[in-house]
Amino acid sequence: MDTQRAQEIIESPAMINVSYHGIPVYIKEVDANSGKARIFPLDEMENEQDVDVQGLTEG
Repeated sequence: MDTQRAQEIIESPAMINVSYHGIPVYIKEVDANSGKARIFPLDEMENEQDVDVQGLTEG
């Protein structure tokens, strides 16, 4: 995924399924300059982490 698509998902009123290495996640924010996204697994909301946007997949 690229940073623009990740930002579109954040701004979308619809729930769009996203995963990081097979784990369903929520994208909290995206930093287009660094190519990083702040995410957390849907079942571990307290476990936020910064990851490469390219590791995110939609669907």
